[in-house]
Amino acid sequence: MVDTGKKIDNIIQDYIDQGCYFTINRARQYGKTTTLYLLEQNLKYKYIVLSLSFECADEYFKSAQNLVEELMMDISDSLEVQGISPEILKEWNKPVSERFPLRTLGSRITGLCRNCDRKIVLMIDEVDRSSDNQIFLSFLSLLREKYQKQLAGKDCTFYSVILAGVYDIKNLKLKLHPNEESRNNSPWNIAADFRVDMSFSADEIASMLREYEADYRTGMNILQLSQSIYEYTAGYPYLVSRICQLIDERVAGSMIYPDKKSAWTAEGFLEAIRILQKEPNALFDDMIKQLREYPKLKKMLENILFQGARYTFEADSQMISLGIMFGFLKEKNNIVIVANRIFETKLYNFFLSEEESNEL
Repeated sequence: MVDTGKKIDNIIQDYIDQGCYFTINRARQYGKTTTLYLLEQNLKYKYIVLSLSFECADEYFKSAQNLVEELMMDISDSLEVQGISPEILKEWNKPVSERFPLRTLGSRITGLCRNCDRKIVLMIDEVDRSSDNQIFLSFLSLLREKYQKQLAGKDCTFYSVILAGVYDIKNLKLKLHPNEESRNNSPWNIAADFRVDMSFSADEIASMLREYEADYRTGMNILQLSQSIYEYTAGYPYLVSRICQLIDERVAGSMIYPDKKSAWTAEGFLEAIRILQKEPNALFDDMIKQLREYPKLKKMLENILFQGARYTFEADSQMISLGIMFGFLKEKNNIVIVANRIFETKLYNFFLSEEESNEL
């Protein structure tokens, strides 16, 4: 694994220690959950850390009452593990008002933050899983209102809030009307811009390979291999880790590459690329799912790959914004291009296979 210690330190110093509310929205398999875990491990001695996830929380958003009760139970469990006093827990766990559940939650947050001896950081992973919901919007509005009141000295609330997911909360489509009409909204306009680059540089990849080489002494050309991995992946965390894993576990020990020394070569690296392109995995499955959900984005990628189309980068373009959010596209010299060589090949093969199948 790449050592992301400097990135974690930057997030803590530049965002959390400054009391920022922010979102970490990155593509699938981009290290969001790992980042939250590492943040929690580094923060728990200075802060009270409430680390939650909405991954399996569909029932949270059936009603405001459900949301508040489920959140309060999750937070109670987290507080108990961190040794919070029984008196504070007893106050937190009092019954919730059926008429005003969100107001009850707001009041409990105020009491909790006033009574605890450390500042509290709230982290919620997979926050976009249940975003298509008015109740979710109301929850964000509550956090925003308390944040603004705290700045004015009129309330006490979470010191920092981190929400992680693929979708940028500022651009979530919420179905708020009976006719299922979708609209964009910005319920999280208090959030600081999160500018930490979570991709891996060639130097960071090289540092990982040096640690591996110290253990296994393969004789690999570290600089050459780290540069090759970066050129093919553009530092996409899952792709970097998976390629290295394939070299170690699948290429090494094969008939052509019988040991690690023969596997950690330019040829062994290309063999790992071939395996990666052919294997099913969650990242590629999600890619195909998004292309089917957004046909205009699919058409844009087809035009880039097959026709050499050039699209001027414009952050407010819906399709360009989606492509970058999903990790398929990136900006280079004010032109939109496919994010990395792995994706180029995968998308090209998928589109070609689809076209051939349509001819049957």
